[in-house]
Amino acid sequence: MKKLFTRFSLLFALISFSAGAQISDSTFSSIESKVIQWRHEIHQNPELSNREFNTAKKVAAHLESLGIEVTTGIAITGVVGILKGNKPGKVVALRADMDGLPVTERNSLPYKSQATAIFNNQQTGVMHACGHDTHVAILMGVAEILAENRDFAGTVKFIFQPAEEGPPAGEEGGALLMVKEGVLKNPDVDAVFGLHISSETPVGHINYKTKGIMAAADSYKIVVGGKQSHGSTPWKSIDPIMISSQIINGIQTIISRNSQLTNEGAVVSVGAIHAGIRSNIIPESAEMIGTIRTLDEDMQNIIHERLYDMVPQIAAAYGGTATVTINKTAALTYNDEALTQMMVPTLERAVGASNVHVIKAITGAEDFSYFQQQVPGLYFFLGGMDPAMNPADAPSHHTPDFVVQDEGMIHGVKVMVDLALDYLNQ
Repeated sequence: MKKLFTRFSLLFALISFSAGAQISDSTFSSIESKVIQWRHEIHQNPELSNREFNTAKKVAAHLESLGIEVTTGIAITGVVGILKGNKPGKVVALRADMDGLPVTERNSLPYKSQATAIFNNQQTGVMHACGHDTHVAILMGVAEILAENRDFAGTVKFIFQPAEEGPPAGEEGGALLMVKEGVLKNPDVDAVFGLHISSETPVGHINYKTKGIMAAADSYKIVVGGKQSHGSTPWKSIDPIMISSQIINGIQTIISRNSQLTNEGAVVSVGAIHAGIRSNIIPESAEMIGTIRTLDEDMQNIIHERLYDMVPQIAAAYGGTATVTINKTAALTYNDEALTQMMVPTLERAVGASNVHVIKAITGAEDFSYFQQQVPGLYFFLGGMDPAMNPADAPSHHTPDFVVQDEGMIHGVKVMVDLALDYLNQ
């Protein structure tokens, strides 16, 4: 009965979509150069999480010029635009994230970032090393096309989100804060769509998955306490650096021996370790930070329990102490099954059925998941790699060499416009 209902729903959706307003290819072609220019300007002027002030001003000014109702200052720098169609109907939200990363760009692009900032008390370059510049430019283009073609039923809510990469220490931010401040209310959103450019997927292709597509992410901090001594007399110390090395080795067994990897993948990584100030001083303490990625809630709980249990005991075995703090930074990115199946024909129409692929879940994380916890959502990956390149050679996200092609963005504009219209014109 469930399968029959699903097939009927898809058939109904296809019939209904064919009656909806369609945007001509020439309309998309006419805006492509604008979208590329916006992308270059944003790429040259990246801003870190919760500091996207100029990016927000640019977005707000553009939306206001289109006659879209605009609200600023949501979740510190977030911008929301509301566009009503010519007929009443449902509400669909389209989301783009705006923040850059503390990465120094290393390429010869004419629009290369030269921006710098202080992050975690260190001087660093700032770069759109994850493609958020393309997301903003794409959604600006979507807003312009829909504002000029309002013959649809319902309302489109444009969400330009800050701090997807995580707010600075001691601050709130990102999708979680936007939800907390009511971004999905007034008017109440019925469905939300989001995309992520991919440097390892060819231009013109889309990757998606029903249910869990990206992992839940937790950050953790371990503080190890010991006893300081001169480096020439280590027997007088309780060495927190040596203890930290044992902890790093030990926590890897949580994955290899305590996680049922035949169910889902999981990762525990150490991202940084800080201790000491001189070559001949064994310090009193050490601190390490890292990330946990899980695709199953039970496995997530087991990993947390093992960290809390194992780490202090390893430290105690060497005469030291250790505390563990875990913070959840993103939930499982979960594509609503019914909504995803309903919208697959739209993805296929936008780029061609042979260019739409079902993938396995990945251990990257996205705080788009917090929108999906409130309303049905669909999140997918958009190709940004030169088709002539081998994906194995493509620079990955969050690296100084990250690059995506301008040619991929118009496909993003088209698919987001089509998703909004097809959903609203059911």
